[in-house]
Amino acid sequence: MQDNYTIEMLNITKRFPGIVANDNISLQLKKGEIHALLGENGAGKSTLMSVLFGLYQPEEGIIKKDGKEVKINNPNDANDLGIGMVHQHFKLVQCFTVLDNIILGVETTKYGILQKKEAKKRVLELSEKYGLKVDPDALIQDITVGMQQRTEILKMLYRDNDILIFDEPTAVLTPSEIDELMQIMKNLAKEGKSILFISHKLNEIMSVADRCSVLRRGKYIGTVDIKDTTKEELSKMMVGRDVQLVVSKEDAKPTDVVLDVQNLVVPSSHHHKNAVNNVSFKVRKGEIVCIAGIDGNGQSELVYGITGITKTTGGTINLDGKDISKMSIRERNTSGLSHIPEDRQRHGLVLDYSLAYNMVLQRYFEPEFRSKLGFLKKKNIRNYANRLIDQFDVRSGQGAATITRSMSGGNQQKAIIAREMDREHDLLIAVQPTRGLDVGAIEYIHSQLIKERDAGKAILLVSLELEEVLSVSDRILVMYEGEIVGELDPKTTTREEIGMYMSGARREEVKA
Repeated sequence: MQDNYTIEMLNITKRFPGIVANDNISLQLKKGEIHALLGENGAGKSTLMSVLFGLYQPEEGIIKKDGKEVKINNPNDANDLGIGMVHQHFKLVQCFTVLDNIILGVETTKYGILQKKEAKKRVLELSEKYGLKVDPDALIQDITVGMQQRTEILKMLYRDNDILIFDEPTAVLTPSEIDELMQIMKNLAKEGKSILFISHKLNEIMSVADRCSVLRRGKYIGTVDIKDTTKEELSKMMVGRDVQLVVSKEDAKPTDVVLDVQNLVVPSSHHHKNAVNNVSFKVRKGEIVCIAGIDGNGQSELVYGITGITKTTGGTINLDGKDISKMSIRERNTSGLSHIPEDRQRHGLVLDYSLAYNMVLQRYFEPEFRSKLGFLKKKNIRNYANRLIDQFDVRSGQGAATITRSMSGGNQQKAIIAREMDREHDLLIAVQPTRGLDVGAIEYIHSQLIKERDAGKAILLVSLELEEVLSVSDRILVMYEGEIVGELDPKTTTREEIGMYMSGARREEVKA
């Protein structure tokens, strides 16, 4: 019986230059269910949801809402049909308040004057009802990523949407925020909302979804009931082969100190307190040291200080025995520092450049890529980019010529990882390196990090994923309120113990 489907996408095909993003895909969403959409980076998940939300028009196929065929020409049509979407990269106006972002486009006016009082009351009622605590008067630029996501969800609820699309909603959240979001999604489904949930994270899908549809390279592979499947079966459907879900590595054999940070102080851009306060630690050749902590405890600013994005106001940073504290970003890069940033679009890529140019962002001035007269050697750049694209399986419609903005978030991430790992370096700073990546890509990146370590590189990993922290690192340093409050051994510690340090409930004297 088909009439219990609230949404049916039938035989959808969507093409872009050089690629068929969706190849004859059918997907059916039941009323009140949480339906997960799983697939590798670039498998076509976001494209399919963008078709449903009216951002793209399919070349073939039809969409039905409650059994009737509908035409969705743009997001306004989608909203009129009760379809809302939280995008992987949020669509918020940074200098507006939370309330202004929620009501934007559906404002209530009287005699041409904006009526915010009623809107604010309704937003507070919705936030209370669904456990989405927000400050309506706070500016978007001043709130955490988790709060921004709640704002996006409230945008949908404010418009009375009953079909909610979540595109990689947990990619930027802390473990506790993820737990909260899972509960919120369950509550929404209980209320009769129907949810489409794009995710790479098998644990989340297993804990929250009712059914899961799998895409691979633009094609529909199948739909399974979650209660009848396993993580291993889902990952095999997604990647087309068995995936090693546990990291295998030998014990580390650290040698010389590569990075020596002493009494580092980094100011905060949000308040008068220092974001990093008197932090000291060392990273040696042949080891992976992980900075763990709840988001917003100074990890980002610590990395900004070491890489030169933010000026430090105290302490020293030594790389291979050389003080780099006052060096420019380029000087630090050419001195042997590679950096996979946490915000790939803001600090990692020039989105309107081609993939080829992004691959040589820190090397274009080298003789291999630039002539003595200053002209770029485009053929060399293209060949170099193609090698990295093949080696790291970066998927893009037009290869090295692809404009980076048009690529999926996961493939943008793979491009940065390829570039940073391939450059000459002694220290690799990897911040959330697997954010937004599928299990096959995560398996590959983790194996590359171990390979780098075993080749004698020093690796500073910053991760919010406790599983990643425990499985990849050789030493764990926990940050809380801008200070390192604990040093733990991943072989002997537990998630609970790390959680105690992360919440500030326990601290120890850490030897630099």
